[in-house]
This record gives sequence, C-alpha cells and structure tokens, in this order.
Amino acid sequence: MDRLRAFEVFVTVVSRGGFARAADALGTSPANVTRYVNELEAHLGTRLLNRTSRTLSLTDGGETLYARCKSILDDVADTEGLVSSASVEPRGRLRINAPVSFGIQYLAPLWPEFMRRHPGIELDVGLIDRVVDIVDEGYDLAIRISRAGSTSHAARKLATSQNILCASPDYLARVGPPTSPTDLSAHRCIGYTYAATGDEWQLIDAHGKTHPVRVDCHMHTNNGDTARAAALAGQGVIWQPTFLIGADLRAGKLVHVLPEYRLPEIDILALYPSRRHLSARVRVMIDFLVDAFGGVPPWD
Repeated sequence: MDRLRAFEVFVTVVSRGGFARAADALGTSPANVTRYVNELEAHLGTRLLNRTSRTLSLTDGGETLYARCKSILDDVADTEGLVSSASVEPRGRLRINAPVSFGIQYLAPLWPEFMRRHPGIELDVGLIDRVVDIVDEGYDLAIRISRAGSTSHAARKLATSQNILCASPDYLARVGPPTSPTDLSAHRCIGYTYAATGDEWQLIDAHGKTHPVRVDCHMHTNNGDTARAAALAGQGVIWQPTFLIGADLRAGKLVHVLPEYRLPEIDILALYPSRRHLSARVRVMIDFLVDAFGGVPPWD
C-alpha cells in the first residue's frame, strides 16, 4: 500500500464529505477510493470512518489521523514547492493561536488581506487566552503577549505594548487617586488571572527600582476586556496593556494612575516550533504580520 497516497485519499474523503466526491476530486473511481480507505483501516487495525448510506463521520481515531495526515500532506506540498518553480505559492492549512482580545481587535481585520494575497492557504484561527502548547495542541504559529518570551520555541517580535495602571474618573472622584504605590493596597482592584506575579503588582520608579505592592482584588478575570469593562463602570483600579485601553485613556474614559511609575512592558511575539523546518505557510504569515505591525503600534 502506498501510504502517502492512502493518506491523501483519506483526507480527500473527509474534506469532500463522501467517497464519490473524493473520487471526482482525485480523478479515480469510487471503488479505488474505497479500496484505499479499507486498506488503511486494515493496516492501522482500527476503523477511521463511520459509514452509512447517507452519512459519513470520523471516529476518534479518524479525527486524530485526519489532523496528522493534513499536516503531513501540507509539509509534502511545502517541500515540493521549495524545488519546483511551478509551485512557488504556499498551500495548505495554517493553524494559529492568539489571545482573545488582541485577536479580535488587531488580528481579525488583517486576515482578509492575508487570504487575498495567499489564496492557497487555509487559515484555522483559535482564540484562547491561556498559554497553549504549540506542538502538543497542533498549532503552527502562536501570537503570544509576554514579558519573558519563550525558551522552548523560536520567536519573532511583532510589537511592544505598555502596561498602564488606570481607573475611571468616577471611581477616582469617589475614593481619591492613590499618591504612592502603597496606597493601592487600600483600593478596590481588578486582577488578571494569568498575571505572572498574581496580586502582587510591580511598579517601577524613575530610577528603575521596583516597588511590589500586594493589592486587594475584589474581582479576577482571565480576559482583559472584562477587566476593562469593570474599570469603565467605576469598579476599581486595573492594569492592562495600551493595545486594549489606549483609546479609553485618550478619550478620558480611563485615567492613568500613578503616572510617575511604570509597569513592565510586554512584547507581542509570533512563536513557532522550530527555525530549522519553517514551512512556507508559517514564513509568509510571519513576514505579513511583521509588516502589518511595523513602525509605531496602532495603540500608542
């Protein structure tokens, strides 16, 4: 059995939703398609597809194999593209992970232009705020907002954002603004669940000295937009990146608190598993994002 051909047939059956449609796409007969799938199931010792006269669905094993086969076939296409002058346009699926708020506000408007430039690439974008394992969860690329970067993966810096301590004018009028970092311990604060230092906020003075402050958070959230909404409603002090609250600060809806202190800035990074085997799909996406975020970030 030609396993690569069997993988191609299996993926086509799933993506086309049937044996007859797969046969048309592959230029072969339905009987030949059926033979390849049966041989693949026999070789693996497991059923990959649940088949009835009207429906076709993947088994658990089939779902796992389908994802891996898609990746393998995409890599084969990339490899052929490296040595074939007739196939210079990258093709295949590109799985991207990004944080929810940043993904909606700054990445979503970019995808149509990327798809226009690279019609052969199928985008699969997942928005999740938690830190994902790129390799284990099958992502080709992750956009990560981080102070520390990554020691496990290759990375390309896209932009930088400042973290700003702020609150609404209404809240500050009611309770008074803090005048020193220690004053924050007496304020209602809204914490970010994934913060590296938890409820100990790190403020840095003009001389570079860090002032750690343990704050009282009456609300925690794993999403920056939720923290922003609470602050806009006068519910307390937050720190969030300028890409999320920059417009609110400029409009006066939020006020910079303790502006003589700063918080550690964060980088927006494009992470990928390895520099050695960087696929054409990942390479063109990284180049596209670097160009899109070049110069002064839109939030600063």
